[in-house]
Amino acid sequence: MRILTLCLGNICRSPLAEATVRRALEEQGIQAEVDSAGTGNWHAGALPDPRSRQVARAHGLELTHRARKITPEDFYTFDLILAMDEGNLAELRRLAPEGALDRLALIRDFDPQGPGTVPDPYYGDLEDFEAVYQLLERASRGLARQLALEAAPPSARWAAADGGPA
Repeated sequence: MRILTLCLGNICRSPLAEATVRRALEEQGIQAEVDSAGTGNWHAGALPDPRSRQVARAHGLELTHRARKITPEDFYTFDLILAMDEGNLAELRRLAPEGALDRLALIRDFDPQGPGTVPDPYYGDLEDFEAVYQLLERASRGLARQLALEAAPPSARWAAADGGPA
């Protein structure tokens, strides 16, 4: 499984999403490659925003990713590309080859509290970055639970659907 998280500049939301998705998958025992990118190249090569790094550290994560712009190859390399908001998703749909459209989703489609978007905290303060982290953590855990359930043998999926132990 290969998952790409995507936002606008790849310095705030998508690096946090990359780290939260990676950790949630590891906790479920799912082996996956997780990366992040942006729709623009304004910050190419830069470390994530210091506020993203600070919030990540407070939650036991280290962000060392360097910003990059999504490439045409990414649509063939990744099994799932998770956008942070509708604008990112629209840009992905515009760039994606026809066969890759079913690999695109909003990360909050996996949020157990309901779908939505992840607001861009760039012009906000540390509290805005913390709020984004909380949304991403919840959506990442939802994604990991769904992938673990899909990978489980049918008897485990049926038990989970019936409310029994999975």
